Amino acid sequence: MSTTAVPPKKVNRIGLEVLNYKGGKTTLCAGCGHNSISERIVEAFYEMGIQPWNVAKFSGIGCSSKSPAYFLGLSHGFNSVHGRAPSVATGAMLANRTMKGIIVTGDGDTASIGIGQFVHLMRRNLPLIYILEDNGVYGLTKGQFSATAEMGSKSKGGVVNDMRKIDCCLLGIELGATLVARSFSGDKKQLQGILKTALHHNGLSVIDIISPCVTFNDHEGSTKSYSYMKEHDLPIHQVDFVPYYEDISIEMADGEVRDVEMHDGSHLRLRKLGRDYDPTNKRNAVRLIEDSEEKGEVATGILYIRPREENFFDQLGLMDAPLATLPESITRPAQSALDMVMEELR
Repeated sequence: MSTTAVPPKKVNRIGLEVLNYKGGKTTLCAGCGHNSISERIVEAFYEMGIQPWNVAKFSGIGCSSKSPAYFLGLSHGFNSVHGRAPSVATGAMLANRTMKGIIVTGDGDTASIGIGQFVHLMRRNLPLIYILEDNGVYGLTKGQFSATAEMGSKSKGGVVNDMRKIDCCLLGIELGATLVARSFSGDKKQLQGILKTALHHNGLSVIDIISPCVTFNDHEGSTKSYSYMKEHDLPIHQVDFVPYYEDISIEMADGEVRDVEMHDGSHLRLRKLGRDYDPTNKRNAVRLIEDSEEKGEVATGILYIRPREENFFDQLGLMDAPLATLPESITRPAQSALDMVMEELR
């Protein structure tokens, strides 16, 4: 009697299936760009053969900060308060430098309440991946503009934004991040390549990802998002709902400019950096971002990288062994050292 052979399970270089890198079922809106980012994180960590239990993921508050629940379920996680993920991550990474750290945050978490922590994380060049899921609005509090919203964009209620935006990539380049990239959640190939590069980078990687919000950025001409609303037939009620959307997906050649149409009819103009672009030149990186903005384009790719810069662990002279594993006899100062400190303070 013949039997049908069971095909072997597909595993990565450390013998794990992709299922080992997934998380819980998403509760975000259907079509949210954040879900696409979570999928790319799963793919990148799986294909690079990163041990998921050796990963520490951090977040603050907001739709983006729910995302870590949807990938790397076998890893360690800490959901901090609004804008404070950088300080929590700094403490955890200093306690165990062998962990692979990843912060997933939003534009409100980063560029408003958390801007101070973001700035100091960059100047310290802590070796971890900082993913900014950027949709220009506060999705959990009914769609107010965030600090990354473009001047002139219109809110769901018809209010026009009259304030200049904060460009987090420009901040990263100027203030000390040693890998700065920008991508679009729908560009699967490019985003996965950037994530894989960041996994090998021995410094802070700041990745600003334009991630469409299907609920609160429903204005024509938006450069970040799309939405759809509908009023109920009864005049005393207005019911907002999010219908099913297929994920926006694009493929672009190097150097190509493409208008990506959102579901509400607005367009996002993307330019993928060509192979002749030198991301190690800081001045060129700043000029590229400013020139792209003047043209109404969004340059995507690795904008800037300094691969050999000293990171925070190097600056502190940390030993290779994780501090959290060292015995008290090593970490606790001797009584003589404490006596000397107290004598100096008299």
